[in-house]
Formats: sequence, structure tokens, C-alpha cells
Amino acid sequence: MTLSTTQALLTIGVVAVGTLLTRSLTFVLFSIGKTTPKFVKYLGEVLPFGMIGMLVIYCIRHVSLQFAPFGLPELIAGVFVAIVHKWKHNILLSIGGGTVLYMFLLQMVFYGTL
Repeated sequence: MTLSTTQALLTIGVVAVGTLLTRSLTFVLFSIGKTTPKFVKYLGEVLPFGMIGMLVIYCIRHVSLQFAPFGLPELIAGVFVAIVHKWKHNILLSIGGGTVLYMFLLQMVFYGTL
């Protein structure tokens, strides 16, 4: 089943308008009042830490400690990210460097598929 050009354009338009509304609605709602509600400030303080924790758990959910390499690439890359971020306070450097290190460890050290 294929979409006609009109259907595709309508779908793109609806998605674009929906995205624009959901992104701008919060700014419109909170620009009416002069102060940001305390609940929104609280969420702004606690949600980043919660999201990072969920991402870490999501990333290591399939790591097996029973079979080689026993989670070593993930552990090494995770420690690298923590150390570089503590040292440089640069998110791009720590996450990017950790990703490059993790892929290097997988491809060249532990599995050697290259």
C-alpha cells in the first residue's frame, strides 16, 4: 500500500503542526504568568538526573556478566565517561569520547571483527 503525494504532504503537515504546537504551547502557557510554577521548577531540577539514570540502565540492560567479555567494555567506557566529564565538564567530549572508546573496545580489543 503506497501513499499518494497528497496524503504524504498532509501527513507531514499534520506532524509538523502537532510538533510546533507541543513545543510552543509550554512557552505560551508560562508566558501568561510572570512566575514559573514551583512544580515546574522542581521538575527542571530533578528530571535531568532521572533521565540520565534511565539512560544508563537502558544502555546496560543486556550486559551479561556470565559470558565473555563480562561487561568489561561497558564498564571501561562508563568509567572513562565519568572521569572525563569530572575532569573537563564537557558533555560532548565525555559522551563522544566514551562512545568512540566503547566502539574501539568492541571492534578491536574484545571481538576483533575489523
